[in-house]
Amino acid sequence: MERLTTKLIQKHVLFTASVTIRLALVAYGDFQDKTMAVKYTDIDYHVFTDAARFITQGESPYNRSTYRYTPLLAWLLTPNIYLTQVFGKILFIVCDVLSGLLIHKVLRLRGLSSETALCVCALWLLNPLPIGVSSRGNAESILAALVLGTLLCMEAQQLTWAAILYGLSVHMKIYPITYALPIILNLRKSTSEEDEKGSGWRRLTQFIISFFNRELFLFASVSGGVFCLLTGLFYNMYGWEFLHETYLYHLTRRDTRHNFSPYFYMLYLTADSSWSPLLGLAAFLPQVILLLVTSWAFYSDLSFCCFLQTAIFVSFNKVCTSQYFLWYLCLLPLVIPHLSLTVRQGLGLLLLWFAAQGVWLCPAYFLEFEGVNTFLWIWLAGLFFLIINSFVLIQIITHYKPTQRAAQKLKAE
Repeated sequence: MERLTTKLIQKHVLFTASVTIRLALVAYGDFQDKTMAVKYTDIDYHVFTDAARFITQGESPYNRSTYRYTPLLAWLLTPNIYLTQVFGKILFIVCDVLSGLLIHKVLRLRGLSSETALCVCALWLLNPLPIGVSSRGNAESILAALVLGTLLCMEAQQLTWAAILYGLSVHMKIYPITYALPIILNLRKSTSEEDEKGSGWRRLTQFIISFFNRELFLFASVSGGVFCLLTGLFYNMYGWEFLHETYLYHLTRRDTRHNFSPYFYMLYLTADSSWSPLLGLAAFLPQVILLLVTSWAFYSDLSFCCFLQTAIFVSFNKVCTSQYFLWYLCLLPLVIPHLSLTVRQGLGLLLLWFAAQGVWLCPAYFLEFEGVNTFLWIWLAGLFFLIINSFVLIQIITHYKPTQRAAQKLKAE
């Protein structure tokens, strides 16, 4: 009884401290915004708030230029106008801390003790990056909570809830669509040893038949239904502008501003070329190939596969900024307990990752604040960052030990 009480106190202290730190930063951010030239609040938060204001006036959220998100986000933030302007930040903080709770629950389902799960959970709850991002008013924590909620429901075999959360996550931001193939492969029925020993045609037939099962049909119909329902609703309200700004823009986007992406310099130099749209589409090819390979190789361990999918998608994307790192960092705590890396090796990889960012930030600073033409150096630093990211991912894959359930499923197939 005493041990259980201690565990509850530790959990209570961790989550209370996490909320307190974030709320304190929101209060400090309000002070800094009012008194200092450099603002604490993310510029995107003002974009969200302006879009919400247009909705309260009965107009389209896309009247706010650079608002390229689902209208659902602007609708969620209408209390920014009716109640208080910090409502959105509070919502993002709640989702941020909720993500920590979901991480804890997934780890417990994956066989970790309560103490170990709490320690790993702290890597997210006390991480300065998600703390800063949510308290500054960035909405990435909503996606983190939806993705982690999907994985928790998949782990608990609550397919209906998993499908609802997954459909909602894809609607909110398109990148979780990369999880579709691993989920499909994970839900297909395993083939028997007798079928595996059959002829090539029989194995192919059984492979195709394995996709026709109740679980997969349920997940596909519910998640697809949620996505189509929301998409149809907002298309009816805001028309083609909604489809373009929320989805199509991100497929054809050619961001020539400096960022971590290895493609930015090519897109910058070819901005006025007739080949530029084709080059932008061709940039998806390495992503697609790597995503297909990792889906087939690691689908039996869905949390690990989704982490790899997200890290690959971000690293090889046409646009790569630091807030995108949260897309896979929220999944990293699900992976860490199953790594055979020593503490020294883990810290070495972490320092290497930060050092690669530092190499990029140096020429980026001189371009941004000193006006020096360092585009070539930024591009080279971006290539170096991609190499380091790839190296870190290879080390994670090499030292990863799958969960017992995933290992049994992989052996059965």
